[in-house]
Amino acid sequence: MTFWIIAASLCVIALGFGAWPLYRESRRLTPLLAVVIVSSVALSVGLYSRIGSPDIPSAGAASDTLPNMNEAVASLERRLAKNPEDLNGWNMLARSYMTLQRFDDAVTTYERLMELEDGRNAQTLVDLALAILSRDGSSIAGRSASLIENALALEPNNPAALFYSGIASANRGDTDTAARRWQVLLGLNPPPEIRSIIEQRVAEWRGVPVESSEPPVADTGPALASTSTEAPAANPDAVVTARIALSDAALAALTADANVFVIARDPAQPSPPIAVDRVRLSDLPAVVSLGDAQSMVAGRSLSGFEEFELLARVSLSGSPAAASGDWFGTLIVRPADNPAVFLSIDQQVP
Repeated sequence: MTFWIIAASLCVIALGFGAWPLYRESRRLTPLLAVVIVSSVALSVGLYSRIGSPDIPSAGAASDTLPNMNEAVASLERRLAKNPEDLNGWNMLARSYMTLQRFDDAVTTYERLMELEDGRNAQTLVDLALAILSRDGSSIAGRSASLIENALALEPNNPAALFYSGIASANRGDTDTAARRWQVLLGLNPPPEIRSIIEQRVAEWRGVPVESSEPPVADTGPALASTSTEAPAANPDAVVTARIALSDAALAALTADANVFVIARDPAQPSPPIAVDRVRLSDLPAVVSLGDAQSMVAGRSLSGFEEFELLARVSLSGSPAAASGDWFGTLIVRPADNPAVFLSIDQQVP
């Protein structure tokens, strides 16, 4: 029961900064507003299932043991006063402020986190944009839109940045850009609950309205907790396209966001790698394409290899080098036989 109470609270917050600005402008339930509502609910429940604590007991005396949120925030504030360089602490504090609807404090805290990260963390930029929207009750424009675009420049496959950038583009009448952004979002395997809605909206933006002939998909639980083991469609501009996802064991063990390095390397000469890309753990499952553009050494292109090892590693230290406790997955790829693969992160470095 506690899970659903907290998930519902997250949904209310998500709808507050995602749907309300659109409703204020249109005063009616437009197709775009419907997408925001459905997506906010799905993403909020999925987020809590990934980083929350759905196993906390909720009945009787057990509920009395839950920490008071304000006390927890105060404790975190004191900890950060002593350790002001704690990035995870600032991130946690900002999210706590958002949960408490202390939006002014959330904006200030995300600003501090962005400064500490030198503006290089795409998710922080998106989170700051959403905090500003929550504080101002405005549509996605001005600084919030700029932050989201900067996030996309840093991380082109960031789902939240793609989603809100599509909304911002549509709001200003640029449906071509909106369609392109959400087409990329579709390639990242969104939850089935919202996939058909996104597909229909993209078709409408492109001037080709379609009706889905598929029956509604039953709700099978938190959206972001499910993963597909199917290989993605191959990217014609890439040497290999991989859908990368966490195994159940890795999903249960990893509780903090981290870098995920996707590396193509020669098994006979692992270092230096042939090509490298990077995503965030919070973005998984994700589709990653590697090609000659990601090559690390001039004259040593990925397309020149008939066979190579594809490795995805969750780096708890933030470094591409393997360290004890990191989770990883690996497989041998032969692009001529199969340029699109599924890679599960299912092993742990001793």
